[in-house]
Amino acid sequence: MKNQRDKLHQYQRRISVLTDRETEIARQMLAKGDKRKAKLALRRKKYQESLLAKTDAQLEQLEILTRSVEFAMVQKDVIYGLQQGTSVLETIHKEIGGIEHVEKLMGDTTEAITYQKVFTLREISEMLSDQMTFQDEDEVEEELGALEAEISGLSFPAVPNTRILELERSKKILLQEENEENVMAIMT
Repeated sequence: MKNQRDKLHQYQRRISVLTDRETEIARQMLAKGDKRKAKLALRRKKYQESLLAKTDAQLEQLEILTRSVEFAMVQKDVIYGLQQGTSVLETIHKEIGGIEHVEKLMGDTTEAITYQKVFTLREISEMLSDQMTFQDEDEVEEELGALEAEISGLSFPAVPNTRILELERSKKILLQEENEENVMAIMT
C-alpha cells in the first residue's frame, strides 16, 4: 500500500508538470494568434487537473485504508497481549490451587497461630512454676529480712511465720491451678 501511495505521488508530480506545460503552450499559441490551439491546450490542462483531483481522492482513500490496517495491527497486538495475560493468570491460579486450597491454607495458618499461643502460654506457666520452690522462696524471704536488719542496724526478734508461709503456699497453688485452667481453655 505504501508503494502504491508513492506511485500516486509521482503521478501527481507528472500531472502538475503537464498542466504547467499546457498553460505555457496556451500562452505561446495566443501570442502567435492561434486561438484554436490555445483553447485546445487549456482543455488538455483542464483534463489533467481533473485527473489530479481524482488522484487526490484515491490517495486520500489509500491513506485511510493504511491507517485502518495499522490500527487493526495494533488491535491484534492488544488482543495477543490480553491472551498472554489470561494464560499467565490461569497458570498462577493453577499453581495456587484454587479457592479451596487458599481457604485450607488460611485455616492451617490460623491453627498454627493458635497452637503457638497455647504452647507459649504453657511454656511460660511451666517456667514460672518450676523456677523456684517454696523452700527457695522461704530462704529468699529470710535473707531479705537479714539484709534489712543489717542495713538498719536494728536487731528484731524472730517472728514466727509458719501461718503466713502456709497462706502463701495456698495462694501459689491456687495461682498454678488457674494458669493451668487458662491454658486448657485456650487449647479448646
